[in-house]
Amino acid sequence: MAAKEDFYKLLEVDRNASEAEIKKSYRKMAMKFHPDRNKDNPEEAEKKFKLIKEAYEILSDPKKRSAYDQFGHAGVDSSMGGRGGFSGAESFSDIFGDVFGDIFGGAGGRQQRSNVQRGADLRYNLELTLEEAVGGTEAVVKVPVLVACGECNGSGAKKGSSPVICSTCHGHGQVRMQQGFFSVQQTCPTCHGSGKQIKDPCPKCYGQGRVQETKTLNVKVPPGVDTGDRIRLAGEGEAGMNGGPSGDLYVQVQVKDHAIFTRDGANLYCEVPISFPTACLGGELEVPTLDGKVKLKIPAETQTGKLFRLRGKGVKPVRGGPVGDLLCRVQIETPVRLTKEQQSLVEQLQASLSGGGKQHSPQEHGWIDGVKSFFDKLTG
Repeated sequence: MAAKEDFYKLLEVDRNASEAEIKKSYRKMAMKFHPDRNKDNPEEAEKKFKLIKEAYEILSDPKKRSAYDQFGHAGVDSSMGGRGGFSGAESFSDIFGDVFGDIFGGAGGRQQRSNVQRGADLRYNLELTLEEAVGGTEAVVKVPVLVACGECNGSGAKKGSSPVICSTCHGHGQVRMQQGFFSVQQTCPTCHGSGKQIKDPCPKCYGQGRVQETKTLNVKVPPGVDTGDRIRLAGEGEAGMNGGPSGDLYVQVQVKDHAIFTRDGANLYCEVPISFPTACLGGELEVPTLDGKVKLKIPAETQTGKLFRLRGKGVKPVRGGPVGDLLCRVQIETPVRLTKEQQSLVEQLQASLSGGGKQHSPQEHGWIDGVKSFFDKLTG
């Protein structure tokens, strides 16, 4: 094959082909004529491969392609500089580096990786009382966190010195290891991916660029937060590496159990014990709210478990919406430690109520009737 064959014909593309079309054709033909894939005739394949590679290097460079289009081979002979040669160390990953780069996030390892790293986010668990969560508060928290070393300004190098380019990876942060047709990239074992070496480390941070300190922060807790809510403090997490931004601190809210109230969203619940006479005759009693005491009217003949709703005495949600309610569930308390006289009075009351039949205890008699019907069906 003539050494001066037209480059466009070698790559089987038109003269007005785009850069993407040229690259696509080169990949296809380079894979076809790579010596490692032509064991039967490696010498002829290598010659073809050299010409294809040479043609691609000229046509993929806008300046060289322009010179070639105007003057042919004479316009690029001096600029080729023997770049068309094939080296046995050259692998498929060298040829198709941009393919692997698209997959693994870099141009086949040819471009230097960015060593700037954002600092880690942190979480702090903040316990609040129900009153603090509902009304809002300002809490002081102490958080152990990695911050930029003040002695070396985060560089890790002793004051007056600077990190140097890694001698192993030459600043790329990665090294290549040949495995058959492919060259595998690995994090540089010397610099651990940073691309730099610290010859004279900072005596305070020992070359890490960060030191641990305890930050004292004021956290403004908005009214209405609940267990599971998070408050984000931007930039209060760990310091970044190599000049990267700091992470964030997330304050996780945990509301303690309350002695009286239970919260469910915007509503509050509480159990209110009432005496047997109050349940029978009705009355009025004081119940607590987060704003103070209020009067609750108990109508006559109130049954245990009845819910009384106090509107607007609940919680205003942190994300907006109407204020919830306070729901009071009454529990009738059975008298205990009765005297003989009190026992006698209860027995008299029981006898009096028994004579009235279902009218005094409809639920009890209804339940008894239901049980009787159930057993009748079983025996019938």
